[in-house]
Amino acid sequence: MPVYFHTEDISFVFKNKRKVSSWHNSVVTSFDKKVGTLNYIFCSDQYLYSINKTYLNHDNFTDIITFNYCDGNKISGDLFISIDRVQEYSTLNNIEFNIEIHRVIVHGVLHLCGFNDKTEEEKENMRKQENISLQLLTL
Repeated sequence: MPVYFHTEDISFVFKNKRKVSSWHNSVVTSFDKKVGTLNYIFCSDQYLYSINKTYLNHDNFTDIITFNYCDGNKISGDLFISIDRVQEYSTLNNIEFNIEIHRVIVHGVLHLCGFNDKTEEEKENMRKQENISLQLLTL
C-alpha cells in the first residue's frame, strides 16, 4: 500500500506519514477496498488553480483535486492539495490546521472510494464520512 507525499512549488513538510498511511488503509478497508498507490502533492493555490483550469476547465480555487486511477477494488490516485487554501479554511472556520489538512486528505480518499459531493445530500453524506474517518486517526 504505497502512499507517497510530494510538494510542488512550496516548502511544506507533512508529518506522521506512517500513521497517515496506516489510517488510509483503515478507511479504505472499511469500504471493502484495498489501497493501491496514492500520491499526495501539496502545492500552492496558484498551482492548483492552474490544474483546475487546465484539466477540469474550472475557473476557481479549491482545496483539493483528486485524479482517480482506481482499478476495481484497488484505490489509486493523485491528490493535489493547496496548502494555502487549507490554511485559509482552517483560519476562517477556527479549526486547527492539522485537523483541516487531514479532513481534506480523507475527502480525497472518500472520492476514490466512490463518494461524491455534487448535491446537498451527497455533501452531507461526505461530511459524515469525513467525520467518521477522522475518528479513526490517531496521531
